[in-house]
Amino acid sequence: MVQTNAGQLADWYCSPLGKKLAYREQQILDEVLPDLFGYHLLQVGAIGPSLLSASRILHKVVMNSDAPSVSSCDMNGQAENLPVQTDSIDAVLLYHSLEFASDPRQILREVERVLVPEGHVVFMGFNPISMWGLRKALNWTGKEPWNGRFLGLNRVKDWLALLGFEVRITRHYFFRPPLNNSGLLTRLNFLETWFDRCCPIVGGAYIIVARKKVSTITPIKPRWRPKQNVVSGLTDAASRSYK
Repeated sequence: MVQTNAGQLADWYCSPLGKKLAYREQQILDEVLPDLFGYHLLQVGAIGPSLLSASRILHKVVMNSDAPSVSSCDMNGQAENLPVQTDSIDAVLLYHSLEFASDPRQILREVERVLVPEGHVVFMGFNPISMWGLRKALNWTGKEPWNGRFLGLNRVKDWLALLGFEVRITRHYFFRPPLNNSGLLTRLNFLETWFDRCCPIVGGAYIIVARKKVSTITPIKPRWRPKQNVVSGLTDAASRSYK
């Protein structure tokens, strides 16, 4: 799979549908990020302004593989080979990064490498089991975001589990159909509440928050008890009986 161009994806987010989705995703992140702590936060994938404004982490870095076309990027690099030291990042936001990667599992391996113990990864992706997934199946233009590979939530959870992550939060969002009409999308806003309560699995996108677990081995000290000298005990008892 050819990786998507960050500039083209950023252009799509300027469309009526893209703006509605970006607004909802910012709301979701504003709820999640304040609960993540540390010193360094890395966002992989950018479509415009940074989405990290609600985070309490002071040092925030936005990286994209096509940084010249996205002015908000702070760093240029490849998600499959992050230019970051091992065990140095407290939280990573993968913003629709896996759908357009040739090797999404390698990206997750890199995230596991750079995260500190107990660090968090936040992944936002498109849901194939939704009206958005149907729209992708009917894609005939080959344009973003419909040319990406939409990954199921359970598949990503399985990949994270194999890398030793503990999934803490999963949530589907954006239940309106993928229509590029701002007025109609506004009128259909009631679907957000209805589907979120009745059938959340059909949301057009989802978020996963997972923590990097570190298994520690606690040595168990043996409880040594001196064995009673049975022979000497019997001898002492016998000698006392003859006194």
